[in-house]
Amino acid sequence: MTESLPGAIPTPAALRRPKPTAVPAAPAASDPSKFGRVDADGTVVLFTPEGEVVVGQWVAGPPAEGLAFFGRKYDDLVVELDLTAARLADGHANAEAAAVAISHVREAVAAHTYVGDTQVLLSKIESLETAVTQAKVAHQAAKAAQKAAANIQRDALAIEAESLADSTAWKSTSERFATMIDDWKALPRMDRTSEQEIWKRISAARATFDKRRRAHFTEVESQRKDATSKKRELIASAEALSTSTDFVNTSKKLRDLMQEWKVAPRTSKRDEDKLWKRFKAAQDTFFANRIATETAAEDELKINIPAKEALVVEAESIKVAADLKLAKVALRSIQDRWDKAGELPKADRDRLERRLKKVEDSIRNEEANSWKRSNPEVRARAESTANAFADGLAKLEGQLAAARAAGKSTDIAKLEATIASTHALLDAASSAAKEFKN
Repeated sequence: MTESLPGAIPTPAALRRPKPTAVPAAPAASDPSKFGRVDADGTVVLFTPEGEVVVGQWVAGPPAEGLAFFGRKYDDLVVELDLTAARLADGHANAEAAAVAISHVREAVAAHTYVGDTQVLLSKIESLETAVTQAKVAHQAAKAAQKAAANIQRDALAIEAESLADSTAWKSTSERFATMIDDWKALPRMDRTSEQEIWKRISAARATFDKRRRAHFTEVESQRKDATSKKRELIASAEALSTSTDFVNTSKKLRDLMQEWKVAPRTSKRDEDKLWKRFKAAQDTFFANRIATETAAEDELKINIPAKEALVVEAESIKVAADLKLAKVALRSIQDRWDKAGELPKADRDRLERRLKKVEDSIRNEEANSWKRSNPEVRARAESTANAFADGLAKLEGQLAAARAAGKSTDIAKLEATIASTHALLDAASSAAKEFKN
């Protein structure tokens, strides 16, 4: 529904605040004796271009006073015309007020209620009428210019409003539409039809924006309700798990709930804070219980530390190299007693198990080396390798003897180098073969 045009608009400041009137200096009093007389019987006569005219009767005093009285009436009419002309010129009087003054003076001229220069009055009336006409034309031109300017400004407001119709800056755009009404009211009036057409554009744009804004916040509110509902479900699940003693499985379930919480849509900040506090409180309750339970259990296991400390010391005293068979028997005994000694607190368990494993690894390594030394196939390969190097060395020494006999210095140097390296290989192979014999 299109809104109605905003209410009464005041006249623009340029028309409402004219400059102060410069009051014309009071004219010198006219000489009524030049334009009339008072007869001995009190009859007051006015000289006009058409002839003498009786303007009244004076019986209140000497004839000179009567003539002065009617002369002052003339002066008042002159002042009225001059002051009206001055006020019209500076904007303190409009054409209508000037017309009233002209009408009043014309009536006085027609009724001959004064003694003075009628031609001057008629001339001043004519000049004032011309000024009135000019003032009307100027006023109409000014109003037309103001209306044209107002039309441009109102159209600019309409264009701006239409550009904001699709805005998603909900707060600032709503504020701008509100201030746009004040901007509209501050503009001079133009013809109502044009105003109404432009206002319909602004109103339609604002209606479009308001409809979109309402739809947006309706959707936001719906999403917030869904988010609140989802998070209350997660809270209920977390609170149901908060007293669980199945610490391993429950910890995983709570981690899964946390992931669901993170991907769930957010509700309003105030509700989000309240819901999060409840959800976190349920988690904190569970983990506090788990820590307390684990701490109590760890404390109970401390009693087993001395026994296992002693077993580790005993294991570390085994002479592995002296007798592998006895070492293995001793280790099995220690391992049996270790299993029966019970669990350890986590920190001590890691520390002592590392020390025991070191002994186990040393026995295992010694066992592997012993088996390797007693393996017939490996020993045969070692002896074969040593024999091959020995045969090769004999051939090289024969070749060296022949080269020396022939005086071949280059061959001698090469053969001596080869023999030296072959001797080293033979020594290593012989040592290995000897080790397998032991």
